[in-house]
Amino acid sequence: MSNAEIEEQQLLKARLHVLESEHRDLDDVIGRLSDDKPFDQLQLQRLKKRKLVLKDEITLVKSQILPDIIA
Repeated sequence: MSNAEIEEQQLLKARLHVLESEHRDLDDVIGRLSDDKPFDQLQLQRLKKRKLVLKDEITLVKSQILPDIIA
């Protein structure tokens, strides 16, 4: 593995950490918002949509870090 590849892997891992952290934070915010009555349904939908986008990005980054192994 070359230095450029190692550096790219480190950048991907750092990006993954940031995405996972934001995903967890959104989960906490959604939970607290859902507990408050009445809650803003539109804001809740936006947060959930952002959380789904983050999940997709996390999956993409993980696939770049751990490429498929051809059996």
